[in-house]
Order: sequence, then structure tokens, then C-alpha cells
Amino acid sequence: MPQQEAPIRSLSDYLPVGTFELITPYLHQYRVHLTITRSRATVLGDYRNAHADKHHRISINGNLNPFAFLITLLHELAHLITFIRFGHRVESHGKEWQQHYADLLQQFLQTRIFPIDITEQLKMTAARPAASSCADADLMRVLHRYDFQKEGYCLIEELAEGEQFIIKGGRTFKRNEKVRKRIKATEVSTGKVYVFSPVYEVKKHP
Repeated sequence: MPQQEAPIRSLSDYLPVGTFELITPYLHQYRVHLTITRSRATVLGDYRNAHADKHHRISINGNLNPFAFLITLLHELAHLITFIRFGHRVESHGKEWQQHYADLLQQFLQTRIFPIDITEQLKMTAARPAASSCADADLMRVLHRYDFQKEGYCLIEELAEGEQFIIKGGRTFKRNEKVRKRIKATEVSTGKVYVFSPVYEVKKHP
């Protein structure tokens, strides 16, 4: 989907039931310019601080399930709050951001709007937030359960070694062994070896 500014009233279509009224005060208070964008492979959301005549800007991938959308939005709001309080004087994902993100997660955990499995994982995430939701494999794995399940697709870790798969763009790979937290795979056409997150979604080779 093309990038588009999201009218505040339309956010309820992307958020879990009962959270629209909780999240909109933040957007109004900080005058956030929110956009819904197409799927991006390496990021789920993005934040750009206010400057000159521009408001704070947040973009969120529009293909996320409601729980992933809300969590990503909280992640980016934590960046906004951190910037307002500290400017560029602290690290992007330093202890200040971690604290604000954890505080936001705790607030929404109290609403009990998340399923049990997501709730338990978010408690662990709040204790040690990752710099990116994409980098938090345990959280991504749980959130994937609530995605629209496309026939013929799966996570790389669900494939057996030697099985082939196709990624976006049509390139074909053969799954290799897992090394630490990543999975190696060989591109069939070139023989080059790449590493993937274990929770990267791929299409099974027919």
C-alpha cells in the first residue's frame, strides 16, 4: 500500500479493540503526523523528530496485525518522548528510551487487551527492550501467530535443513544450519550464503 497520512478516526481499523481511546491522547498531545506505509522488510515503524515547521512524524507498516501495530506504535512513541526530554543527547535505544518504552508497555499491559501469550512475552520485553521489534525474535514469533496465515508461507525456522524457499522478489534459497540466533541459507542461483532471522517469513518452494 502507498504511504498515506492516517486520519485519526481511521486508526481504530488498525488497533486492537479498546485501545483507540488510549492511544489518541498521545497523538494529539505531541501533534504527531502519523502515516501508514507499505510493508518494509527491515523495519516495522519509524520516527522522525520535529524540526523547523514540521511536526513529529511516525510511520507504521500497514500490513501488521493489530497487536503488532500497537506495539510498534508504542515503540516509536517512546522515541518521541525520549527526544522531547533529552533531544539528541542520549543514544537512540539507550536506557532512557528503554525506560519510556517499558513504561508505555506496562500501561497497556494493565488494560488486559493482549492475549496471554503476547502478555507474557511483553513482560519479558519490558524488562529488556530490544532496539527493534524485528530484532526481538521471541516477540516476533508470538505476534506471528496473529498474522493472517497465507497458504504456502511459513517462518524459516519451521523449514527443515535442505528445504528450499522463496523470498520477496522471487529469489530462491536452500535452508542451512542455525548459527547462534541466525539461520544460514544458500541462494540457489549464485551459491552465495546469507543469514536470516529465524522468524523471517518465506514462501515454501513448490
